[in-house]
Amino acid sequence: MNILLVMADQLGPRTLSVYGNRVVKAPNLAKLGQEGVVFEHAYCSSPLCAPSRASMITGSLPSRIGVYDNGAELPASAPTIAHRLREHGYRTCLAGKMHFLGPDQLHGFEERLTPDIYPAGLHWIPNWDASPADRLPWYHDMSSVFEAGVSEATLQLDYDEEVAFRSLRAIYDLARVRDGRPFLLIASFSHPHDPWEVPAAYWDRYKDVNIDGPRVPAIPGAELDPHSRRIREMCAGGGIEVPDEVILNARRAHYAAVSYVDDKVGQLIDALETVGLRDDTVVIFTADHGEMLGERGLWYKMSFFEDSAGIPLIVSAPGKFQPSRVGANVSLLDIVPTLAELGGASLTTGAGKLDGVSLVPLLSGDGYARTDTVVGEYLAEGALAPVVMIRRDSLKFVSSPGDPDQLFDLVADPAELTNLAAEPQHAGEVVAFREEVARRWDLGVLRNEVVESQRGRRLIARALSVGSPAAWDFEPDQDSTQRYVRGFDFWSPFKRARLRRSDIPPHKPSSN
Repeated sequence: MNILLVMADQLGPRTLSVYGNRVVKAPNLAKLGQEGVVFEHAYCSSPLCAPSRASMITGSLPSRIGVYDNGAELPASAPTIAHRLREHGYRTCLAGKMHFLGPDQLHGFEERLTPDIYPAGLHWIPNWDASPADRLPWYHDMSSVFEAGVSEATLQLDYDEEVAFRSLRAIYDLARVRDGRPFLLIASFSHPHDPWEVPAAYWDRYKDVNIDGPRVPAIPGAELDPHSRRIREMCAGGGIEVPDEVILNARRAHYAAVSYVDDKVGQLIDALETVGLRDDTVVIFTADHGEMLGERGLWYKMSFFEDSAGIPLIVSAPGKFQPSRVGANVSLLDIVPTLAELGGASLTTGAGKLDGVSLVPLLSGDGYARTDTVVGEYLAEGALAPVVMIRRDSLKFVSSPGDPDQLFDLVADPAELTNLAAEPQHAGEVVAFREEVARRWDLGVLRNEVVESQRGRRLIARALSVGSPAAWDFEPDQDSTQRYVRGFDFWSPFKRARLRRSDIPPHKPSSN
């Protein structure tokens, strides 16, 4: 079975109609949700790009593989889903952002069709030795909020247009070859990550639309939990009042960027239909983390509130999985065991501890043999020590040394306004969660490991800036010597590239 995994950047589930949003226009994702399995409570393993993505493709928590932040290298020896499926005979292709750091820019992918949008070097290394007030030059600021609006050409548009083009060409190339090898194709877009700069055609889709404001208005800094206060100040938002019209403008631009991604999803699925591969392809849509989008006066990510840590997860395979909605708590950590089971690949060979489990029983409607528990870690800028999260049933527990614990009942309190951790009637639950945190992590040891990693990487980054730097950034080898007409052979290239209707297998009616 073929696998197409489409990934958005910084897109929370609450910005999609399939999760209840009544403003955002994303009809292709709505249709995918109607025809597929929608996971209502899916989480990233870390609310930051590189750690989340590394966890997704390895099935291991950031602390286990050492990808603590956006300046940490994924070891070349860490098995990924690309390694596992490729060993099993899959053609493995990556187009778009995966935020690999270091000299290994493939990590098991046979083909990488585009460069990454972000640098592969050790540039964005947090510094827990410094004061939280010391701003590093690559930190977020509030410009994405105040400057959101219309731009007809942007860096992200240039990038995502290339990602879409290469992904669509890959689908047609796979259909032309039909060598019997199934494929894993990851198409990873940079939208709707800030800055929110969108063409007028997408901005105008929301003309005369009442943009919804944050459900939870800005909370004064003194009333925020310490981690949220540090994140707000780190993003230069401390003491800044954001007018309502600026908030709504930024949200409109974010929604317009979601519509852009939705169009790309539609194009990819249409291509699968056109070349006769849709019936044999599992399509998965997800994101690396969410976006606060002004909730509580917070923007971007880096926290374990639902808008930041929650992600969309939709799986569609016509004729294989019946449309359904799943209420269990699941994680991006579950992607590796799920895809391995769908593709028939082994999880028993090779190194690498998996922290996720297969979702195939849930996809098949056959039940679920696991506890309803997911965990997450945040080990990057804005923190003073590891921040960890446990979600079980309706409860979410967040803990970090030096900060007050947080406990929320997400059924009774979906906006996470009432911290139950200090209430006497919940003392037993808090003790149980604290004991579980101690079993899962030694937070003191983990903090030391993170700090030592930061120090070592800063030393390496300083050293590599001296003399003649050697960039690790990936540059695709676009071999055009065989793709078009070359030399004396005029007709063969046309025949190789031709995909006629008669070459496409008949469409198999869906059993849904």
